[in-house]
Amino acid sequence: MNRLRPFKQVDVFTAVPYLGNPLAVVMDGEGLTTEAMQHFTNWTNLSEATFLLPPTQPGADYRVRIFCPGRELPFAGHPTLGSCHAWLQAGGRPQGAHVVQECGVGLVKLRRDGGRLAFAAPPLRRGGPLPEDDVALIARGLGVDRADILHHAWCDNGPNWRGVMLRSAEQVLALRPDAGVLAGLDIGVVGPRGKVGVVGARDASDACAFEVRAFFPGNQGLAEDPVTGSLNAALAQWLIGAGLAPAQYVASQGTALGRAGRVHVSRDETGEVWIGGASVTCVDGTVAL
Repeated sequence: MNRLRPFKQVDVFTAVPYLGNPLAVVMDGEGLTTEAMQHFTNWTNLSEATFLLPPTQPGADYRVRIFCPGRELPFAGHPTLGSCHAWLQAGGRPQGAHVVQECGVGLVKLRRDGGRLAFAAPPLRRGGPLPEDDVALIARGLGVDRADILHHAWCDNGPNWRGVMLRSAEQVLALRPDAGVLAGLDIGVVGPRGKVGVVGARDASDACAFEVRAFFPGNQGLAEDPVTGSLNAALAQWLIGAGLAPAQYVASQGTALGRAGRVHVSRDETGEVWIGGASVTCVDGTVAL
């Protein structure tokens, strides 16, 4: 029998409601079956929903199960930030200096970073250049010349992203991908901005170095994610490691969808990469589950 459970809907990678990537957070997932979690996630019609549970691993402050339409994910970035925001807002207190989240990939650290939260990027499961056949296929699916893909790499950190860098942010924003060609692939596209200022920037601290877009298999063919933490984490590890990006930058994502997502990236003195962003609660109440 359903019961009322605390629930929040959080907009992530934005401090302004309805300009980021929304996330449904069921604050008490105890007793729910995997099938019930998946059914509710599909019903929300959002890119992800999460369910908070007591931790099972030593050192973890809470456990989260992350679902997207059709499947459970071992890790995802915007659900990590949004779930932590909701947990802290509901009175959660970390055991140590960092919040420690337990999820499918293991333990993920989060820290408060000014008015934002940031997570430590999990290790890449696979890196290195893509096969040339994949690059040619991606170029055809994106509708660009093969020569327009300047760099490419596996960006697999749970989600099996294939990352490509185009010549410019303008080229990234102009993409009209072919769903038939790219069917079944998770594609992350990044392009450098030629100028510091960006459309929709509210102040100098919002200046963006890159434009990012994320395409993945959806319920009705190819879908686009408004703002993607896992992809930006993997892109940062690749781009910074390859000398294609500075150790600290801001990426813009969601522009093509009318959003204004901002992803704050930094590599610390130990070499750890942190992915940060603001979150804001838009819905706060209960849900019958």
